[in-house]
Amino acid sequence: MQEHPVLGQVTLGYSPVTNRERAVVATRLTVFPERPDACPDAAALLAVLDEVWPAEAAADQPLRLAPRPLDPATVAQRAGPRPQLMLNLAGEALLRAVMAAGPGPQLMIEVPAFMVGDAAHQPLLQQLHGAGSVLLIKGRPLAPLPPEMLSLFAHSIVEAGDDRRSGPAPAGVTRSITTVQAGCRTSADFDAAFQRGAVAVLGWPLDDAAPKSSGRASVPSDVNAVMALINGVERERPVGELEAVLKRDPTLAFRLMRYLNSPAFGLTVEINSFGHALMMLGYQRLKRWLALLLASSAKGANAKPVMHAAVRRGLLMEELAREQGDAEMRGEMFICGVFSLLDQLLQQPFGELLPNVPVPERVQQALRGEGGPYTPYLELVRAIEQEAVFDIRERAEVLMLGTATVNRAVLMALRAARQLDG
Repeated sequence: MQEHPVLGQVTLGYSPVTNRERAVVATRLTVFPERPDACPDAAALLAVLDEVWPAEAAADQPLRLAPRPLDPATVAQRAGPRPQLMLNLAGEALLRAVMAAGPGPQLMIEVPAFMVGDAAHQPLLQQLHGAGSVLLIKGRPLAPLPPEMLSLFAHSIVEAGDDRRSGPAPAGVTRSITTVQAGCRTSADFDAAFQRGAVAVLGWPLDDAAPKSSGRASVPSDVNAVMALINGVERERPVGELEAVLKRDPTLAFRLMRYLNSPAFGLTVEINSFGHALMMLGYQRLKRWLALLLASSAKGANAKPVMHAAVRRGLLMEELAREQGDAEMRGEMFICGVFSLLDQLLQQPFGELLPNVPVPERVQQALRGEGGPYTPYLELVRAIEQEAVFDIRERAEVLMLGTATVNRAVLMALRAARQLDG
């Protein structure tokens, strides 16, 4: 990624857009201007975003929010690139500047309801809609909007506490606009939003109660296989012994090869076996990708958005450590980020999990909530996930990380995660 001065003019946070099938279909990026009295460079901001979410890459990525199939006429009308990024611009001046700059078709733009009701903004909104931009109205308007304005918006973003619906629309009744529920923080929030008829939710189901002791003597076979591989790599066991573990689970081998051959990994040759991967990478570098494999072994209705968070935590922790120039620290922070949600993913407390998964002492300290050098980084990542601007700034200051450095790390991690998602 190129150096962009605009990264020093904003603070970034992100969260997932999750549909009814619990698949993450887009990313919501919240952009806070650093100074309320100055508007960041809108054209430069859009150029940065295009490096991470290029318009041409969206051509074969349909946005699947709608609860019912689209008719052929609608499909034809919406042919072309599909949105990948929901852009929440926390500043009226910046929002106006971005809309005037002509956002690409890969972006969905959130527009506060009070701006939609202002006649001064309506011509620009109509122009954007006519150019193919996907618009979302955020919040409830103070007065009913005319049909010609309401028709410009694909969805309405409603906070959980403001949702007045009691369920899906009755049979034979079509609501004028579908709802994306914001402010979801638990699995119960997700379930309730979809029961009320939401087509998607914004937020992470990460505030569920901590898992209790399972009392299980063993873990599922695929999880056990990944743990065996991590243990074997940690002890630098012979290649043949490690490959034998994979041969017992072909699905596991396929998932590992998919990760290793993703563009995010950056290898110039295709990896075709575990032995080949070990020869190319070495034991310690391979261990970090086995951490991703372990996180992806989760089951359950809401596991997908949690896995989505775990992958991005690992990549963001690694990017934040890049300034230190310490390869060992970067590797450990990657594992720390991925494993920070392992208890939720596998529904077992860390007290049961950590004895079975060899992780460095500094990582164990952070996962157990005992402090250590990685905890401040983990707290910064959590603030970014929650799009909490004051917490982001405070955590970054503790780590003596500049605004541009943190924002660059966020975008690099999100780009690498998109490549991993394939």
